[in-house]
Amino acid sequence: SHTINYKARMEIQEQENKRVVTALYEALINKDVNTVHSLLAPDIDWWFHGPPTHQHLMHILNGSSSSLKDSFIFIPQSVAAFESTVLVEGDNKEGSVSWVHAWTLSDGIIKQVKEYFNTGVTVTRFGVSEAVSQSPPLVVKSP
Repeated sequence: SHTINYKARMEIQEQENKRVVTALYEALINKDVNTVHSLLAPDIDWWFHGPPTHQHLMHILNGSSSSLKDSFIFIPQSVAAFESTVLVEGDNKEGSVSWVHAWTLSDGIIKQVKEYFNTGVTVTRFGVSEAVSQSPPLVVKSP
């Protein structure tokens, strides 16, 4: 019975985490900066792996794209939750750029994101050494 209760609590937490992350993408698509920042920890950890020119999420997280005008549109294609982590695969509105985000949540707030951007295409087209930027952990202070 303890195992069943734990599993039920995990499923509820996973569904809530998916709801928070889905709300984040809706806010990004609707260019709702206030909602975006309300869902993120003020000191969110952000990791990026991909072409440096595709750090679109970083511009939103650090406030340099506060208006969200002309910003990249993230279109989620699949969302899966595993305990405190939510994995989202998607592309842009044209379907030409693929990405994966791994969000880590605690108490309904996003604490970390690991972003993987079009890395397969980049590795195939240019080779790993010259085109892929892998950032170290970065603490972003949201406005």
